[in-house]
Amino acid sequence: MDSIECIKTRMSIRKFIDQEVPRKVIEQAFDAARWSPSYKNSQPWEVVVVSGERKKALSTLLLDLYDQGTPESPDLEEPAQWPTAEDRRIAHLYRMRAEATGMDLRDPKVIAMAKKANFRFYGAPHVVYLFQEKALSLWSLFDIGLFAQSFMLAAHDLGLGTVPQAFVTDYAAQVKEFLGISEDRRLILGISLGYPDMDAPANRLRTDRMDVAEFVSWER
Repeated sequence: MDSIECIKTRMSIRKFIDQEVPRKVIEQAFDAARWSPSYKNSQPWEVVVVSGERKKALSTLLLDLYDQGTPESPDLEEPAQWPTAEDRRIAHLYRMRAEATGMDLRDPKVIAMAKKANFRFYGAPHVVYLFQEKALSLWSLFDIGLFAQSFMLAAHDLGLGTVPQAFVTDYAAQVKEFLGISEDRRLILGISLGYPDMDAPANRLRTDRMDVAEFVSWER
């Protein structure tokens, strides 16, 4: 597919079929993503792909930590509040989800279900974790975001599905210990990866976007 179609048709996948992706296919996506731009070509991304029994064990660890009431300690703090415009768009998403699924994402019980679904990686056979050195400036978060988008677009072009996940970084220290990652690294993002189950109800909701005129002004 061409690049514009790829950008417009990519979506977050929340149900995957039970089939592993060949390593060479995943490597193709990384081979494309490595050409992402970065400040002074610093390329501030480090990646761990977790699959098979290790992924199952990691999922069990995250679920156990949650069920035990372990305090969350992500390396990147979750927003405490949102500005008015962004908060309005989030509320709109919640309404769309409620209409499509009958579940209110503001309900604590639904939030708990959502977190556990994240910790199960939505049934994906692989999870990709992105790290970078803590000594890097916040500017490097922009670079790793570019890398994440490039990877997800490349995966989509290869017939794969992805979903970027903040919840799976909630227990950053424990994840790093499990994966043998040094504490001088920041855990930035998790991305579940696999073949999408497009017949699943979870993948039928297509979120909308603002019109261009709502966020672009022109000066000349």
